[in-house]
Amino acid sequence: MNTQRQYLKAIYLIQESTDGPASTGDIADTVGVSPASANEMIGKLEERGLADHEKYKGVSLTDEGILRAREALETYCIIERFLVEVLEVDETEFRTEAKQLESVIDETVAERLDTIIDRSEECPDCFAAEEDVCSLLEAATTSEAAD
Repeated sequence: MNTQRQYLKAIYLIQESTDGPASTGDIADTVGVSPASANEMIGKLEERGLADHEKYKGVSLTDEGILRAREALETYCIIERFLVEVLEVDETEFRTEAKQLESVIDETVAERLDTIIDRSEECPDCFAAEEDVCSLLEAATTSEAAD
């Protein structure tokens, strides 16, 4: 299930890494859908005032879209850290679990999870888009310790 938050997060990370608008193809690849499906959600984001889509140039988030994307990214980071640090989910599985949970965990639950973990004040700026994980998360250390 791909939600508005997942799209906002994807567009935000692509914009940050390319320092420009996100292409529909890149968004589709990141979210794991067809370009047609990505276009449909981009249209909805545009209607809600969260994104601007300029044909052949790409998608840019509005100020409100950036705010919501950063909130979505922060929630995703909280879920990742909770899975690794508290539940000790294996390194090979926690990203898949985090992606499945991000669409069903609301802000209230995320805030409660956040009280349990040791999240960086830099969040969500500490997120490494290339690795699709918080750059400060030491999942390998946690996995090795569990063995």
